[in-house]
Amino acid sequence: MPVDRDHVLRSAAALLTRKSTATMDEVAKAAGISRATLHRHFAGRDALVRALESLGIAECEAALDAARPDEGPAADAVRRLILAVEPSAALLAFLHTENQLFEGEQQHAGWTRIDDRIATLFRRGQASGEFRIDLTPAWLTEALYGLLASGAWAVLEGRVAPKDFTFMITELLLGGALRRTNQ
Repeated sequence: MPVDRDHVLRSAAALLTRKSTATMDEVAKAAGISRATLHRHFAGRDALVRALESLGIAECEAALDAARPDEGPAADAVRRLILAVEPSAALLAFLHTENQLFEGEQQHAGWTRIDDRIATLFRRGQASGEFRIDLTPAWLTEALYGLLASGAWAVLEGRVAPKDFTFMITELLLGGALRRTNQ
């Protein structure tokens, strides 16, 4: 019986998001396969994390495409982006904590593409007068990542209702990023 790689990755992501120290045995159990089968597909934890990284990058890029960041007011595009990335937020929260993905020369080029696209959205909002110009697009991008990860963890731990995820992140981010007309 062939193993559904996507199912294994999503099962691993769900487990590792809740328990980042889960063993490969626990990952295999969560996916409903044997440890030997898991190791045939992923030689070890690093290979599994790298596969999850590729999945996360693909999902971020798909969310960016769905958000249409070049259309309409930039604030509306940010709202669409947060809504589009919400289904992947738990995976991204896990990846956000995996330092080996962001250190050294082995960083996946996909993260740079995503960073650039999001920073371009914030830059567009600054140019149109929607967003504050005293906060760099790079900082706004990092703030978005941090809020997405925090929101995902809060939902997973039951401290925040899932239906409030998009609203809370959008309001906090944009509330701090919007240019005030009376200043």
